[in-house]
Amino acid sequence: VQLQAFGGGLVQAGGSLRLSCAASGRTFSTYGMAWFRQAPGKEREFVAAIRSYTLYGDSVKGRSTISRDNAKNTVYLQMSSLKLEDTAVYYCAAAPLSKFVGLSATMRPSNYDYWGQGTLVTVSS
Repeated sequence: VQLQAFGGGLVQAGGSLRLSCAASGRTFSTYGMAWFRQAPGKEREFVAAIRSYTLYGDSVKGRSTISRDNAKNTVYLQMSSLKLEDTAVYYCAAAPLSKFVGLSATMRPSNYDYWGQGTLVTVSS
């Protein structure tokens, strides 16, 4: 599976942005998809995931929505009410649905086998 993330850019605080991640392959629906982010000098942080359920990190809960279109092999992350601290490189990731179970496992970067190249989101004041 190859992943390509796009949609990042410069946005003012309080604004909205939609990230997309396009996946190659014919078995997209068999993968759980997730978004992580990494700010300079910080560890990679879980943002959101979509499997048979959706899960959000505390830092974006209530401000973000993850969705997927299996017909287009694409996963989306809609973010609103953006804050300065949302500035980071956002990565999409994929892992077979059968690989793990549980919410804690869903949030662990090491459980994901495939990663996109990242797209930079910069929130300005």
